[in-house]
Amino acid sequence: MKRFVFLTCIGSLALALTAWGVPQNKSTTRSARGRSAPSAHAVSPRGGSHVAAMRGGGHTIGRAAPMRASRGISGSRVRPSAITRANTLRSNRMEAARMRSARAANARIGSGRMAVNRERNLARANNLRTGRVAAPRTPNARMAGTTRAMARQNLAVNRQRNLTFAHNVMENRAGNVRVTDYWHTDRFNTSNYAAFYNYNQQWHDRGWWQNNYSNIVFVLGGWWYWDASYWYPAWGYDPYAWYSYDGPIYTGYANLRPDRIVVEVQQQLAADGYYAGSIDGRLGPQTRAALAAFQSDNGLAVTSAIDRPTLQTLGLT
Repeated sequence: MKRFVFLTCIGSLALALTAWGVPQNKSTTRSARGRSAPSAHAVSPRGGSHVAAMRGGGHTIGRAAPMRASRGISGSRVRPSAITRANTLRSNRMEAARMRSARAANARIGSGRMAVNRERNLARANNLRTGRVAAPRTPNARMAGTTRAMARQNLAVNRQRNLTFAHNVMENRAGNVRVTDYWHTDRFNTSNYAAFYNYNQQWHDRGWWQNNYSNIVFVLGGWWYWDASYWYPAWGYDPYAWYSYDGPIYTGYANLRPDRIVVEVQQQLAADGYYAGSIDGRLGPQTRAALAAFQSDNGLAVTSAIDRPTLQTLGLT
């Protein structure tokens, strides 16, 4: 019992001493705040009420003042809710800008793809249309080309056959008609053939021919003189002259040379199907045979030469 009372007294004394020491420590702490203590260390948790300070080796614990919000450079108080709203607004704007850029890029990509697809569709449509049109046209074009080629070939073959046939007819026709070299018969004793009926070779030197005839030319291998609508060989004008045909040639006019009228006769005989030789202006055997056949077929006297009735019938006068 005595021990219990003793312990109770000691406890009461300790509580009294503790209660007496608290205000003194607070005053000491407040006075210490007025001075700067380089070794002091304060801990103040958010919303807490205790302050720990180490001074020289002493330890003081007291209630701390409530923490105030920090002030900005201008002195105005910034609220956390305003900062949060500003950051949220900025992030929303940035997100909206990103979305617009993305939509613009997608629009460009989409337009490019649409253009490519449109070109592809047009190309496919054109190919399909071309294929559909060309499909039935190609066989027709080939058939038309083949037909034209065959027609040209047949035309060339037929033309060659016709030319060959005409040549054979002319050769046979000319072969059946004798070429006449002698005109001193009663058949030629008319005004139309007087030049042939009265023709005789006259031999004179160059001076004589020049003194008696003004129109003398060198054609067909020899010298010819013009007289009364006919060209005649000038025998003796040149001792070395040569004549493939040595009879009269009717022209009607002195300015039309013998070789020129022979060319016109050859062309017309060829057009009429009597002559197939070269157009050379020479009155050779083939040309004379064609003349004989033409004269025989048209009821003319066969002189085998170019006379006035023959030129009239050929339509060259």
